[in-house]
Amino acid sequence: MIFNVYGEVAMAKLTDKRVVMVIAEKNFRDEEFFKPKEALENAGVKVDVASSNTKLAKGTLGKTYVPDKLVLDINVSDYDAVIFIGGAGCRQYWKDAKALSVIKEAVVQGKVVGGICSAGATLALAGVLENKKATCFPGEAQILKDNGANYTAKSVEVDGNIITADGPGSAVAFGEALVKKLGE
Repeated sequence: MIFNVYGEVAMAKLTDKRVVMVIAEKNFRDEEFFKPKEALENAGVKVDVASSNTKLAKGTLGKTYVPDKLVLDINVSDYDAVIFIGGAGCRQYWKDAKALSVIKEAVVQGKVVGGICSAGATLALAGVLENKKATCFPGEAQILKDNGANYTAKSVEVDGNIITADGPGSAVAFGEALVKKLGE
């Protein structure tokens, strides 16, 4: 870690880091995607965006984004982190074999894995939150508990390389936690 003159952790440029963020093709939560993405890019991280198709994806609040690649084409070994973005649309990944496989493989490879809002449930359904402290959108808390997570209801929770957040109000803090973890 790098410390500034005040003994605080300074933000090192993370230009050697690559992250893939997974958004739903419709109804991803805008700020849960754009705010962490901005934090990562400001730290020098190369961010790829994946979805179930590469057509224009639309957020709940109306912002749009054209994904770089398909979830089917994610090669986990190419990335330092895999991050799933929430919003009602993320439920499309709850039973998506490839999406769940990407999450499991990322954990096996020791990558940073993130999920914000309802995407915390995606991580739980992939089976990677067992005996881990985690948070998510409160309406999905039972899914975490049913899959062995220690649900904390915190705004952001970090347990090892797994980072979860509860929703749009925590998007900035989620982004900061991702940057901090990638800088370790």
